[in-house]
Amino acid sequence: QVQLVESGGGLVQPGGSLRLSCAASGFTFRYYVMKWYRQAPGKEREMVAGVTIDGGRKSYAESVKGRFAISRDNVRATVSLQMNSLKLEDTAVYYCKAEGMGSNSEYWSQGTQVTVSDWGQGTQVTVSS
Repeated sequence: QVQLVESGGGLVQPGGSLRLSCAASGFTFRYYVMKWYRQAPGKEREMVAGVTIDGGRKSYAESVKGRFAISRDNVRATVSLQMNSLKLEDTAVYYCKAEGMGSNSEYWSQGTQVTVSDWGQGTQVTVSS
């Protein structure tokens, strides 16, 4: 069973950092190009970063160049996205995607929410008699 399981999303203030990780199983990870995509509310899904099968070449969307870094570990079958200097406009659901070399196979993760906000998470106050 193919799985791409993400971790590391959350809430962060502008200028902060987050690291997303995506753990793969059920397919031969080292033969797949790995990419990160994101989708903000009301917008189309866009590619954020990509890395070749051996990690030798990396590509980034212009909007994240110099702030985000993609990396992969073919032994652990993981791909990561280090996100620094986060901006409000980086808020989105982030997905990792595996694209098979020379094949039409591709797999997506379930997505993880990244929210960049000046506001905190809030705290619940309950008044009860």
